[in-house]
Amino acid sequence: MSILITGSMAYDTIMVFPDTFKNHIIPEKVHILNVCFLVPEMRKEFGGCAGNIAYNLQLLGEAALPMATVGEDFKPYRKWLKKIGLKRKHIVEVADTFTAQAYLTTDMDDNQIIAFHPGAMNHAHQNRITDELDISLAIVAPDGKQAMIEHAEQLRDRGTPFFFDPGQGLPMFSRQELERFIDISDYIVVNDYESEMLARNSGLSIEAISEQLDAPIITRGSKGSEIHTGGGKIDIPVAPIGTAIDPTGCGDAFRAGLLYGVKHQLDWETTGRMASLLGAIKIEHHGTQNHRFSRDEFRQRYARSFNGELKL
Repeated sequence: MSILITGSMAYDTIMVFPDTFKNHIIPEKVHILNVCFLVPEMRKEFGGCAGNIAYNLQLLGEAALPMATVGEDFKPYRKWLKKIGLKRKHIVEVADTFTAQAYLTTDMDDNQIIAFHPGAMNHAHQNRITDELDISLAIVAPDGKQAMIEHAEQLRDRGTPFFFDPGQGLPMFSRQELERFIDISDYIVVNDYESEMLARNSGLSIEAISEQLDAPIITRGSKGSEIHTGGGKIDIPVAPIGTAIDPTGCGDAFRAGLLYGVKHQLDWETTGRMASLLGAIKIEHHGTQNHRFSRDEFRQRYARSFNGELKL
């Protein structure tokens, strides 16, 4: 059975600012902000949460089923998916639209400023999760608002456990909508900033949220991550890296590790470390779908990173 990944398929235009944003922003003048960042380095990559998560799952040898809506400009991306062997049956083209586009500028402190055009993603609710899908686990990743709400309800109706991953789309949900997601999800994964926003916007503390879920997972960048489960908290260390090149897509790689671990009923310590290692491997490469490894290489690096054996 496959893991379903609902979310965006996007083209990423990634730019690197060879300085830090804070050196060029005057805090007391942010109400009249007018800045220009010179970005001598720029790349165009295949991306989007659904594509990135599915890509990392496939590297682990897992059956991934991305579900998304795309625009008329999707042909190069579709060709790439065919080349790497990812399933494309539930990637639907919407006429007279662009595929979602992300414009990301990263500074030397790994801060990011992102402009995002949703395009065909706004039609993602046209895809429906039916009983005919051969899936055992899913993630509702950033997508069109209506699609995220409907896909979560459809997964609940068919009894498929799933992760809720609101990402940077979290502010578009009302308190009542967030309460509903928390009520019907099995897992929630957010970064530390999003966790505070989730608590504020839902009116529920992380501790209260954890009482309703199998586990909320919070990523904390270079400080690792934490998994709240069984009334306690498990701290997951970061995996050692060589050179940090590009943080774009690290969160999606991390989520692929979580999905793999949950599907294969690994303990949370192992699952979190797998996720951490995937993020470390990704950050050593440009773009979101350019890193490579075999399952044997992953096992060996896991052993070096965490002094433990991993069975894949």
